[in-house]
Amino acid sequence: MTIPLQLPEDYATLLGELKQQIRQAQTRAVLAVNRELMALYWRIGQSILDRQAQQGWGAKVIDQLSRDLRAEFPDLKGFSPTNLKYMRSFAQAYPDFQSGQQLVDQLPWGHLVTLLNTVKDPVQREWYARSAIQHGWSRSVLQHQIDSRLIDRQGQASTNFDRALPTAQSELAQQLLKDPYNFDFLSLHAQALERDLEKGLLDHLRDFMLELGVGFAFVGNQYHLEVGGEDFYLDLLFYHLKLRCYVIVELKIGEFRPEYVGKMNFYLSAADDLLRHEQDAPSIGLLLCRTQNKVIAEYALRGVDKPLGVSTYQLAESLPAELEGSLPSIEALEQELATLTPQEDA
Repeated sequence: MTIPLQLPEDYATLLGELKQQIRQAQTRAVLAVNRELMALYWRIGQSILDRQAQQGWGAKVIDQLSRDLRAEFPDLKGFSPTNLKYMRSFAQAYPDFQSGQQLVDQLPWGHLVTLLNTVKDPVQREWYARSAIQHGWSRSVLQHQIDSRLIDRQGQASTNFDRALPTAQSELAQQLLKDPYNFDFLSLHAQALERDLEKGLLDHLRDFMLELGVGFAFVGNQYHLEVGGEDFYLDLLFYHLKLRCYVIVELKIGEFRPEYVGKMNFYLSAADDLLRHEQDAPSIGLLLCRTQNKVIAEYALRGVDKPLGVSTYQLAESLPAELEGSLPSIEALEQELATLTPQEDA
């Protein structure tokens, strides 16, 4: 009979510490390898730039260089003509590059290629690089954020955070909200109601969460609160992991109206009393409206002591309801195509 091993009391603590040290070492190793690769690619790109300036190298010379490098290093990827040209672009965009001292060598090469291809302004490129590192964006997410012009929307919501929150939390909360929000995954008719907007966002919850940004945890929709014996329902309720607070989102299908602020202020007071724990920060409200007049929003937020923001959203273009009903269905199109397709001889 095997006698169970009696482990020391602090064994679990030691095991946890060692696991953490191993993960940290793995991360450092990956970053070190990536920095070396980026430094190599920059040197190759700079060499090509120098030869082009001094000797007038053309595309055919780069093609030949690619063939020779791939023949010498058949097990290494990355020496295609296209990639060599990206290395040249890398060196051109970062003439003073020094390994280990710039943001871009913390990014995978594919991320940097995306930035070089789509962001020409150096300041904006740096902003997207920093954001990608901070939030751990994949390459596809990075491309999406660039395409949606996140840099122009981040922190643009109308808020009273500077008056309703401590400075550190106010600045972070402001940067977490956008204006407008890009719901290009969703299309609604002009006759749509707020419940249709809510349903559409829930049906595309993954896309909606991506647009909200990192740190939002979905708690529920039509979240029930009982106040004074009456029932009230929050459109969407989130908890933000970094702000450590609840975030109430109310959806409006039309233009922002000042009276929306009073209702949200009521919801925030109720949420702070009924949901908020001692360690939580004050709850934050976000009114998402189809359009807003920023001057009216600013006046409406004055004197409100609960932290509240107002933003707009953009939807994908949709056909008017009267036109959509007149279009043939998928089934009808398939039947029509079947009649047009030549039949094989029996």
